[in-house]
Amino acid sequence: MWGDLLTAAALMMVFEGIMPFLSPRGYRSAMTQMANMPDRTLRIIGLVSMLAGVLVLYLSR
Repeated sequence: MWGDLLTAAALMMVFEGIMPFLSPRGYRSAMTQMANMPDRTLRIIGLVSMLAGVLVLYLSR
């Protein structure tokens, strides 16, 4: 179980690093736009992201 959690954390770090590595300017612009979004919008984006992750995890297992 701990190995799976560590693997998941490592993959998350890889995916989080792709955008700033490939396009630092685009990443900075996206983060600026996100900083200016209302809290409600960010919460909805977070919820949709979590649900999509759970769905992908369910389908892959």
